[in-house]
Amino acid sequence: MRQDFTTLSEFSEILQQLPAFDRAAQDAAQARNGQLTKPLGALGRLEDLAAWYCGWRSDPQPSISTPQVIVFAGNHGVTAQGVSAFPAEVTAQMVANFQAGGAAVNQLAKSVGARMDVHALALDRPTHDITQGPAMSESDFVEALGVGWHAVDPKADVLVVGEMGIGNTTSASAIAAALFGGAAEEWTGRGTGVEGGALTHKAAVVARAVAVNADCKSNGLEVLRCLGGRELAAMAGAMVRARLLRIPLILDGFICTAAAACLHAARRDALDHTVAGHVSAEVGHAKILKHLNKDPILSLDMRLGEGSGGALAIAVLQGAVACHSGMATFAEAGVSDA
Repeated sequence: MRQDFTTLSEFSEILQQLPAFDRAAQDAAQARNGQLTKPLGALGRLEDLAAWYCGWRSDPQPSISTPQVIVFAGNHGVTAQGVSAFPAEVTAQMVANFQAGGAAVNQLAKSVGARMDVHALALDRPTHDITQGPAMSESDFVEALGVGWHAVDPKADVLVVGEMGIGNTTSASAIAAALFGGAAEEWTGRGTGVEGGALTHKAAVVARAVAVNADCKSNGLEVLRCLGGRELAAMAGAMVRARLLRIPLILDGFICTAAAACLHAARRDALDHTVAGHVSAEVGHAKILKHLNKDPILSLDMRLGEGSGGALAIAVLQGAVACHSGMATFAEAGVSDA
């Protein structure tokens, strides 16, 4: 199997040759689960999460010790349309905040013992305005995919990818509308806090972007190239690299899930190594998760992005795996098995 790429066709080739789930490891994990000192099913969804994790790690009794959180940042030309409550300069300012350890995701990553990395992608070169045409050339798109690909630590045992980019909820809304249909208003949320007439205007911008880039709708990667941003492309690149390395991945919020949906459109099982960390307050997020058949782990009305919801969900997955791998069996504990 190809281990790297320099062209979009090579990336597409990798996407069609992804490793499969290890059902033998899952079966062994489920057999172990049936012997643990608890009634079968008493830990509810934690048991399902643990078995899923075991299958992707090819280990019926694993541990989580090296989680990684990666935040990708990019600027969007569509901000020229007045779609955000904040100026584009905030992207670079927040990158500095991430690097200094001052953002919410820094605290959440630290709380679960995760390594956190930040990658700013050509902030001085915003993507093209998607109401005028494709966001990225093929070469720029491949470059951004590659940043995400190479950002993944092969030693990580669970991954969360997040983003920062003023204007990127507009991009994500356009992606969702292009992939799944429906009116732009159904997919367009408040983002940084727009409402009223500003929200109506934002939806109109989303509709115009989808119409202008209508030729891309039949291809998931083309949807990402034409309507996405560099940070969305980088997240997609990291997601595919994680699959190649058999690293389970926790999806974050609306923007992350929109990027993931493009991979799903390109290959229906491309997201089998992922779970939804949370469902955000963005209007389109729950709808995308439903299309992807992903049940969120958490529902806390978050809408920050940055990987924050995914990072918080690492703790739940750690708990699931710790119980599965660390609990005694009935035989080990000398407890009668009814």
